Amino acid sequence: MIREVFMPALSSTMTEGKIVSWVKAPGDKVEKGETVVIVESDKADMDVESFHEGILAAIVVDAGETAPVGEAIALLAETESEVEAAKQQAAAKASATGSGATAAAAPVAVAETPAAASAQNGAAASPRSGRVAISPRARKLAKDLKVDLSTLKGSGPHGRIVAQDVELAAGKPTTPTGPATTALVATLAPLPVVAAVPAPAAGMAPLGQLVPFSTLQQAVVRNMNASLTVPVFHVGYTITTDALDALYKQIKSKGVTMTGLLAKAVAMALKKHPILNAYYTDQGVQYRPGINVAVAVAMEGGGLITPVLQNADQQDIYTLSRTWRDLVERSRLKQLKPEEYSSGTFTLSNLGMYGVDSFDAILPPGQGSILAIGAAQPTVVATADGMMGVKRQMRVNITCDHRIIYGADAAGFLKDLAAIIENNPQSLTL
Repeated sequence: MIREVFMPALSSTMTEGKIVSWVKAPGDKVEKGETVVIVESDKADMDVESFHEGILAAIVVDAGETAPVGEAIALLAETESEVEAAKQQAAAKASATGSGATAAAAPVAVAETPAAASAQNGAAASPRSGRVAISPRARKLAKDLKVDLSTLKGSGPHGRIVAQDVELAAGKPTTPTGPATTALVATLAPLPVVAAVPAPAAGMAPLGQLVPFSTLQQAVVRNMNASLTVPVFHVGYTITTDALDALYKQIKSKGVTMTGLLAKAVAMALKKHPILNAYYTDQGVQYRPGINVAVAVAMEGGGLITPVLQNADQQDIYTLSRTWRDLVERSRLKQLKPEEYSSGTFTLSNLGMYGVDSFDAILPPGQGSILAIGAAQPTVVATADGMMGVKRQMRVNITCDHRIIYGADAAGFLKDLAAIIENNPQSLTL
């Protein structure tokens, strides 16, 4: 039996995926549960494993190309006798679509959605389990160099052991690899060139060039366009941060981050104002069962991602800060699971670290509010005794969905948030 295999849906918002690197080549035998391809979804790179055994017979979509979710990207043959027929079938598909892909030459792997497997009777695949993944080249090198793989910690996507890890363990010079090649097998074909434009050096503007959107940037564009259909309003508030700054200096050495403190303060204020943590539906206001604070993080190369601090109101500040550091590190490596960046119920966008005084943030789809945080600046203010003094103050602006949240709701939330930060920051450590 020849099965079509499909681009998997790795998140609820994913509409298309980009094949980052191939682990299996045509003609390779595929075992059940074996990683065959690494796919870039909206905001993460994920290993994908096969649900079935078979022979990777032919490729329809090449490395570096994108395909809509549910589209066939390769063919899997059940027996050796079916391989040639699968190659002819793939060639016919490539010719029909004008892709020019050559099934016999493209060293790629395949994956499909679970839903497609039942509907199309194809070879299904699933996101990688907790099992350590090892690239075929790394496995061969380990055997040749007599390196014990159980002692290695992988540096590839999702902790995958790659050839460079084995070479380092064996004390040999490592093979230079770029960020997109750490998980590739030795037989990879060259990636197709997009617009034949070399990547600009770090910090250099690509003057006069057209740079295509990355998958992440395309996801951001879709979300921002969706946000334009929501009627929103903005409310600003000035918060004195002297007490919070003093607390941060006291506990910073224990691993506490300012992001953790702000997220905790927001979560505590949201407990008093659940409407700010709710979202609009056609049937009415949908209140959330938990407070999951998402924080916007800029990504290299453009775009942003919003790692989520789950149940931020229930975590102590030390656990919250450790979790945040881990989320940021893995987000830079594009190793977050979909639920770690798509389950936010309220979002923080902090440009204060760049010295920005004040700004308005765009409401994320599926949320009722987002808080924009500016920099804390020394400011001359009138004190309670009628004198003049210098205090550190920051400007925060909240953007709300006016279909379910009103001005008084936003004002009450900001007032309570300011009370926590100004008068009772110690409560954040409890």
